[in-house]
This record gives sequence, C-alpha cells and structure tokens, in this order.
Amino acid sequence: MSECIFCRIVRGEIPSKKVYEDEHVYAFHDINPVAPVHVLVVPKQHVDSMAHLTAEHEVAMGRLMVAAGQIARDQGCTDGFRTIINTGRVGLQEVYHLHLHILGGADPLPPMLKR
Repeated sequence: MSECIFCRIVRGEIPSKKVYEDEHVYAFHDINPVAPVHVLVVPKQHVDSMAHLTAEHEVAMGRLMVAAGQIARDQGCTDGFRTIINTGRVGLQEVYHLHLHILGGADPLPPMLKR
C-alpha cells in the first residue's frame, strides 16, 4: 500500500474536493490552482510517471484521457482548456504519482513556455 499523497487522497485518507471518480481514475480540485479551473486527474493504481507506463496501464490511461475531456466540459471549459502531464525531474514533476492537470476558465490561458 503506497504512502504517496495521491494514493492517500484516492483512498479517502486525505480530504479532497472530488469532481469525478470511476473504477480507474479519480479527479479533484488542485489545492493551489494556477487557473480558475484546475483539476487533477489520477489513475487509482499508483504509477510513478508517464515514463513508467506499460501495456498493463492502457485501460486506465485511456479512461483518464476520456474522463479529462468530460471533466473539463463539466467544469465549463467548453471553448477550450489545457492538459499537462509533467514527467520526471526535467519535466518538473512534483508528486511522483502520474497525474494530469486540466487548466481552464481563463480567456486566454497564459503561454505554456516562454519563447
């Protein structure tokens, strides 16, 4: 059993503002949002990062991607939104449980990277 913070949120040991849950994924509002809509979507099964995905994760990751679009629309992001998955140290991943950020609600969102 993982002591990872997102695993603990999925298990209900740490409170969260849940926006979606099914057998494969759990989604909740980020506690430090960087946009009016900032939701995290995580697979319920612990996976450190995208670099650790294998064929056994295909169903959960497919569900995660489909759920992300529905969650964004449900949060009012009908004219667009951004999804981000940070991977590893160079990708600035802060929590080593794979997670997808849904950002929206600002028109427009700020640039992703400075050029």
